[in-house]
Amino acid sequence: MSPTGQGAPLIAVLDYGIGNLRSAQKALERVGADAHLTADPELISRAAGLVLPGVGAFGRCMEALEDAGLTGVAAEAAKAAAAGGGRPFLGVCVGMQMLFDGSDESPERPGLGVLGGRVRLLPDGVKRPQMQWNVLGWARDTALAAGQPDPTWVYFVHSYRAEVTDPADVAATCEYGGAVTAAVERGRLWATQFHPEKSGANGLTLLRAFVDGCR
Repeated sequence: MSPTGQGAPLIAVLDYGIGNLRSAQKALERVGADAHLTADPELISRAAGLVLPGVGAFGRCMEALEDAGLTGVAAEAAKAAAAGGGRPFLGVCVGMQMLFDGSDESPERPGLGVLGGRVRLLPDGVKRPQMQWNVLGWARDTALAAGQPDPTWVYFVHSYRAEVTDPADVAATCEYGGAVTAAVERGRLWATQFHPEKSGANGLTLLRAFVDGCR
């Protein structure tokens, strides 16, 4: 039984029909959240925190988010979190990429525009996608790093990476043909290019910190 009893914060995992979103929900339940995979506006409005997962192509994810009626919900919640006054918000993989202005993968479709920057193909000379464990280099003193070991190993599956306009938004990088943005943080907005739900104990530590921030 998942630990979703009294005191477990309600977290909405935005359900827009892309990929295995349930794996993120199950991992959040494992670390103490009352996590719901949902597109219900009423439930989302009551949630203590929001999670935007994503896998596959940037353009298809943005299209599916719009079709589910969740583009405005995600953008407004992420902007409020980034400003420091909203509910905690976590983007994962393509869910992180969607927070930026756009992606070269789908140049005709804008992103949510919460963070400045553009998503570009991983550099020539490396295997695409990066599908492996890699070590994080924490860029600064960040809440995302709380409780993490040194080194911090996490699991990546991606072919594109964010080029971030404001270096202060970068919480962690990894080396893959050069420095690749692995995580961003601004205010109460967190996002990871890697998959916490596939990153063993280190991923669960990160998700537990996110859940604790929603209490």
